[in-house]
Amino acid sequence: MKTNLKSEIDILKLWRQLHQTHALLKRCEDQIFYEYGLTTEQFSVLVTIDYFTGPTKVTDIANWLERSTNSISMIVDRMVKAGLVRRIRDRSDRRVVHVVNTSKGENAFKPATKGSFEIIRKILLQLSYEDRSTLLSLLGTMKYEILKYLNPGVDIEEVKRNELEQAANVKEWLNEYGLPSTPQVKRQGGEKRDQEKDRMTKSIKSTYASSRRAVPQGSQ
Repeated sequence: MKTNLKSEIDILKLWRQLHQTHALLKRCEDQIFYEYGLTTEQFSVLVTIDYFTGPTKVTDIANWLERSTNSISMIVDRMVKAGLVRRIRDRSDRRVVHVVNTSKGENAFKPATKGSFEIIRKILLQLSYEDRSTLLSLLGTMKYEILKYLNPGVDIEEVKRNELEQAANVKEWLNEYGLPSTPQVKRQGGEKRDQEKDRMTKSIKSTYASSRRAVPQGSQ
């Protein structure tokens, strides 16, 4: 009985901790992006379009951000009015509409990306490499369980394959926006930066592999 009670209390504590951490992270992001004239939602759309390296459909942005298509469509509407993005029709199929970043959006997005990554990196580097890898794996497991709850028919293996393909862009993205370009880092040379990027990519791949082994066949 005591064991069950302790387990239930731990679950409640973890639930509360997750909510508080998410809320604090959101406040941190709001503060950072405000300095560059963006909201966190606007930045999320801009970074998604940039990550897909070109014109992106609203449905793809929504899927990437785990948001509904309607909510992202309304955000995009406001961003179009603000001059941060614009809509263009597909040349081969006029029914398909893509969203692209404007020069105004790019001018706000690029410094905001570097500034925010520097802050988030500073926070996460308080954890050891092993702890970061463990946290990434545990959050991934939670995410898959939530996805199965929201959509019982979801193909988790397909989700993981897509994540693995997307992880291939991590090093390229970091090269452009990631590690801070301070004199101290420059003196350390490119080798250390490459090692850090390789570690991040390997961590994502190992998370995929371990979580794949953990999902029983037929559980999807």
